[in-house]
Amino acid sequence: MPKSDLRVDLLGTSFSITVDEDAFYLKILLDRYRRMIENVQKTTGIEEPLKTAIIAGFLLCDEVEKLRARENTGLGVFNSMQAEELTLELINRIENALPKEI
Repeated sequence: MPKSDLRVDLLGTSFSITVDEDAFYLKILLDRYRRMIENVQKTTGIEEPLKTAIIAGFLLCDEVEKLRARENTGLGVFNSMQAEELTLELINRIENALPKEI
């Protein structure tokens, strides 16, 4: 498979990567992550890049696990209420772990 370059410009950071994936597929992944970041910022009000990226990654992992569980058992692992509780707990832990701004 030919190598593809992807320009990533998210959360105030820009860089390029070269990977062995189709350029169209990479664009789909980046667009999906961008939408997740926007959703996290809208629903939580958090604008800090590190917190936003961590929460978005956590939520995407949650989606992957739910899909895997559904494929393996036909049922989801967590209901949406449990996922929301876990996400809010994660937000709280991240806020407590990061240094307070002066």
